Parts: sequence; structure tokens; C-alpha cells
Amino acid sequence: MLKKNTTNNAASLPTLPADLRIYAIGDIHGRLDLLDQLLDKIQGQAAKAPTHVKYIFLGDYIDRGFYSRQVIERLIERKQHKPDHHHMLMGNHEQVLRELLKNPDPGLLKNWLRFGGREAALSYGLDMATLSKEPDSVLKALAAAIPNEHLSFLDQLETQTAYGDYYFCHAGVKPGVPLTAQKASDLFWIRHEFLDHTESFGKIIVHGHTICKSVEKRPNRINIDTGAYATGCLTALGLEGSRRWLVQTNSTNK
Repeated sequence: MLKKNTTNNAASLPTLPADLRIYAIGDIHGRLDLLDQLLDKIQGQAAKAPTHVKYIFLGDYIDRGFYSRQVIERLIERKQHKPDHHHMLMGNHEQVLRELLKNPDPGLLKNWLRFGGREAALSYGLDMATLSKEPDSVLKALAAAIPNEHLSFLDQLETQTAYGDYYFCHAGVKPGVPLTAQKASDLFWIRHEFLDHTESFGKIIVHGHTICKSVEKRPNRINIDTGAYATGCLTALGLEGSRRWLVQTNSTNK
């Protein structure tokens, strides 16, 4: 469990609005098995919650793991069942795939396949023989393989959301820029400029994108990307009032 702020002034603790519980879920990267394990654990808690529960998924649902398509299908099912209970944020991996489908580019395809897109393409039914063809052929096969429902899902992903003293995004925010004026590219991609910043952003930033061995708890941010695709540890951060706690899968194996 995360340590609470030890200040004696309860009013200074970061808080959520009354009667609200949030579970923020880190980078999944095609690990449907871990997602289902984590959601089962959360459900056991959430079913007993006397408050309204929201789930905020921080992006990077696809690539690297072998079940990208199935992860998106699971998220679509959840969103359709209880739309008001879910925020699905866009990660840099979803942003690249969406851009690739809208503006086919051989160079972008090469980069995407190299940083995890190959596994995602396989989950959509493409095989290694197809992926070895000329880029134009691969791009056409990829576009034909991805259902329209999944394209709509990508188009409807949010860039960020905020509740109480917390702000949720995929990668982080640009220091010195108001949270209401952040560029989408920074929310999806920023790294060291954000990670190295030690001053307040105005709210506690809850993010993923940069893998950490264990959850990073800083005065101005909380990083919950525990490298699920490689470590087997998928993390959710629970928030309610001024409380914080973790829910995690236990496996350390691929």
C-alpha cells in the first residue's frame, strides 16, 4: 500500500470528491491474461464499495504482448456495458497505430513493427509471411484485418481526465504549461523533462509510459507502469478520499 502523506494537516492531503472511488490501470501491452486477473481482483473490492466507482485506463493497450486485439475487445465490452464508469486514455502505441491506419507510411510501419507492432499484427491474424512482404502489402493487410469497431475505439480514446487533486494521462505533462493547455503529443510521449521535474504541476499526475521496477511515488506524480508485458506485474492504483492503495497481479513471469 502506498504511504499516506504524513502531514498533520488533513486538508493538505490530495483527495477525490466525496462518494467516488477510482482505479487507475497501467500499461497493459497485449497481456489479456493479466488484465483479466487484475479486473477480477478489483471487482472483489469494488463490489463492496459504498461509492461510485470509475476505471481509468492509462493507455498502451496494444503491442509487445500477443493479445492486443483481445485486450481492445475486452475494453470495448466494458465501455459498452457501463460507459459512465470508464475513461479509456490514449497511449503513444495507440496513437501510432491510429496514425498508421489513417496515413499509411512505410517508415512509420517499420518503426511500429520494431517497437511491438509485430505482436499486435499477429493478434489480428496477419502471419510472418505477410509481415515479410513489401510495406504497401503489409499496410493493406493490416487495414483489412482491423475491425471498424476497433478503429472507432481508437478514435474515441481520451487524451486526459482529472478528478479532485489528481490528473490522469499516459506519459506525463510538460512542466510550466497549465494542465488545461497541454499538447496531446506531450501527454502521449513526454519522458525526462516531466520525470525530472520536482515542483508541483497543480495536481498529482498519475501516469504510465516509463517502466519502473516498482510504483514510483513522488510528491508531484505517481508512475504505475510496472512493465506488465515483460514482468507479469500489471498495476492499478486505487484512490478514494485521501486514501491510496495498489492492486497488482503477482506473476513475475512472461
